[in-house]
Amino acid sequence: MKIVKHILGGMALLAASVATAQPPAPVPMPQGANLQAQTSPARPPAPATQQQRDVTAGYVLGADDVVEVTVLGQPEFATRARVKANGTIQLPFIGEQKIAGETALTLAPKIAEKLRSGGFYAKPVVNIEIASFASRYVVLLGAVAQAGLQPVDRDYRLSEIIARAGGLRDTGADFVTLTRANGEQRNYPFEKLASGGPDDDPWVSPGDKIFVPEAELFYIYGQINAPGVYPIRGGEMTIRKAVARGGGFTASGSAKRIKLFRDGEETKANLDMVIKPGDVLVVGERLF
Repeated sequence: MKIVKHILGGMALLAASVATAQPPAPVPMPQGANLQAQTSPARPPAPATQQQRDVTAGYVLGADDVVEVTVLGQPEFATRARVKANGTIQLPFIGEQKIAGETALTLAPKIAEKLRSGGFYAKPVVNIEIASFASRYVVLLGAVAQAGLQPVDRDYRLSEIIARAGGLRDTGADFVTLTRANGEQRNYPFEKLASGGPDDDPWVSPGDKIFVPEAELFYIYGQINAPGVYPIRGGEMTIRKAVARGGGFTASGSAKRIKLFRDGEETKANLDMVIKPGDVLVVGERLF
């Protein structure tokens, strides 16, 4: 009898422990742990073009330029700094360093040597990137593909600066205005920049301003193969040249039925008349 009571008592205790046991609380997921499933990884920045790398390599650093200095595999050294008026920047471990007058290629080994000789890194691989060009540039404005600041990392001809900016737009005039840092100003025919001598395609200097104005326009409509708006280029333009620029007469167009609208007034025109900016030409049909 005692044995039976002992067994029954043990079974009761086991049942009670099973009934009171709670499942373990779920472990909360850290905030953002499932971000990888919800978002796509960030795209790396676009690689620099060969032209950008060449400019960076040869550009002479000066006040207000912004540089990024890194050491391969050493993220604690990464520094982005603006060159001070005295030509220096502050770097980790080695302190203030004069960099004005240096290029990225000449500066990198000098910083690497100071880090090595100071015992900070055994074989540092230093990389210099120019994040902002501010000390040596020319200003390019007007009817060009990419107006703005053009860094001057070496000696450039006027034609080279315009070519580096993508050339002139179709609406650009046929001359370029170059204003020197001292205020001296001169116009250069665009055609001679490539075909003329050295005097027709001068060297530019930091601080120069280059401006390509919009061309003066004329309008031609009516019985013409390519009606539209065209720039006046190449000196004086006659109505004969304007018709040729517009693709010539259609089969029904007449050289004797051209109307010229100038300053709101209509006048009869002939092929040898010189047109002016804003003139509107309307070519009429011939009489059969």
